[in-house]
Amino acid sequence: MKPLSIFSAFAALATAVAAQDFDDETSTTAPPTTGRIAPVYIQPITSSSAPVLLAELNYHPSSSSSSDEDTPHASVLSYEPPEFDPETKLVRVGVWDEKRGRWATSAAVVSVENFGQGYQPNFVLNVDEKGEEAVGVVVRGVRVDAGQTRNFGPRVVVVGMERGKQPGLGKPVVLSPEGRKVEVEERSFLQKYWWAILLGAVLLLGGGGDGK
Repeated sequence: MKPLSIFSAFAALATAVAAQDFDDETSTTAPPTTGRIAPVYIQPITSSSAPVLLAELNYHPSSSSSSDEDTPHASVLSYEPPEFDPETKLVRVGVWDEKRGRWATSAAVVSVENFGQGYQPNFVLNVDEKGEEAVGVVVRGVRVDAGQTRNFGPRVVVVGMERGKQPGLGKPVVLSPEGRKVEVEERSFLQKYWWAILLGAVLLLGGGGDGK
């Protein structure tokens, strides 16, 4: 084999290996898209225009209730820092349904200060009891120290709804014909069933004898 052919073969092999390494890095660094995606929109409360996309949150249906390390964690797929007019003070944040043109979840009202410079957006995504459907989202800006070397990007936490404790109902209130509360006294077992005990005793005594 000629030296030029050998060199070409080695060059082609090196190119293939480099391309494979690039593909591997791309697949590992790409954000996970498994589970569900919640599109979060933002709208100034004084604006009549349609809400605009703020972020896309990726969450797994079981990420809010499972502690398994293999369960995918929620992540922020995209985030667009919003821009406001100087007069804007409060904004609505929630999941927006573009097809129906309405909020798909409850819309939280937050201050524009949460999106200011030096603040890290932290999303709290509320899901139903099954951990599947989004029912609300809130964003809160957390002040970060620029002197620390850490990720200043937005974060998301998924919180599942749980059934609250049922109230302990008391005894029904008994009212007199005059509308006053009547105190019902608690009776003992003997006070309640004395007649049954007496009847049993009479039947027991009456059934005795020698049978003549």
